[in-house]
Amino acid sequence: MGHSAVAFVVVIGVLVFCHELGHFLAARLCKVGVDVFSLGFGPKLFKKKYGRTEYCVSAIPLGGYVKMVGEEPGATIDPADASLSFTNKSLAQKSIIVAAGPAFNFFLAIFIFYMLYQFSGIYMATPVIGKVLDNTPALGAGLKPGDIIKEINKKSIESFEDISRVISTGKGEELNIVIQRGGQITGVRLVPEKRSAKNVFGEDVDKYVIGIHGTGETFHRSLNPLQAMGRSISDTYGLVKLTILSVVKMISGSVSSDNLGGPLMIAQMAGEQAKAGLVNFVWFIALLSVNLGIINLFPIPVLDGGHLLFFGIEAVTGKSVSEKLREKLVQFGAAMLVALMVFVFYNDIVRMING
Repeated sequence: MGHSAVAFVVVIGVLVFCHELGHFLAARLCKVGVDVFSLGFGPKLFKKKYGRTEYCVSAIPLGGYVKMVGEEPGATIDPADASLSFTNKSLAQKSIIVAAGPAFNFFLAIFIFYMLYQFSGIYMATPVIGKVLDNTPALGAGLKPGDIIKEINKKSIESFEDISRVISTGKGEELNIVIQRGGQITGVRLVPEKRSAKNVFGEDVDKYVIGIHGTGETFHRSLNPLQAMGRSISDTYGLVKLTILSVVKMISGSVSSDNLGGPLMIAQMAGEQAKAGLVNFVWFIALLSVNLGIINLFPIPVLDGGHLLFFGIEAVTGKSVSEKLREKLVQFGAAMLVALMVFVFYNDIVRMING
């Protein structure tokens, strides 16, 4: 448990620091005064003041905050600080400051993936057939174990993942497959068949297959800086899509909300990933960073997305949301978050009991 607790503090610390750093740097860029930059909530365990800003580490490591001058509407501001007030900045500047937190979480994921790909490269499954299944198009076309797939419909095949991608995007059209067998290059034609399979959410979906398995062997591929950056952005975008889709499916009820986890689940997973090695651990941080960025963009008052919603309403109507309505919406948003926290803690406890 101690190992998991340390891993949890490290993970949350990195995510919160990155998120709040985004707000802080954007505020400084827009010439907004920052009074406090805190990692954690509650009593301050450590604090140091540089210039105007007090930097501190607080006792409860479940978040953090950046306290800006004039952040709250209606707050009393010293006339000398009027030019440094968040409230007095333009809608565009305020939106940039608020959006910078989630944006930095996405940047963190891209940075982690980039460093992994740049210095470790990637491991891919070889495009070699390990097994041909009975009663499948591959068997009918004469494909055999040991065949190396070089090309499908004039698209070069580098890995077994490429085979799956090309077949799945082909929508059942006939495939012209070039293979290498015993030093000889030959070609076969076949039409993939549609079969039912489970997707990542456990739902039944139709997919096109030809009926082959790989050997399980992998090879290492180094990436140049441009390739590493492209793959990093692509993988982060894929995680964003998957996370949003997961949330939508939970709201619609097609995916069980029992999958939601809270701090206890994160601590357990952080400990497991830390034991598995540094690569697994930092990849886990990247995954959580994307999740944190998306959650903070939800249009719920008290979250960054709620503030952006208020700014959007002001941009459309020409006037800001009244303080009274804003206060009620913030209270409602806070109640929603508390209810969500109670629910995920309940899920965590049930997992531990059944675990």
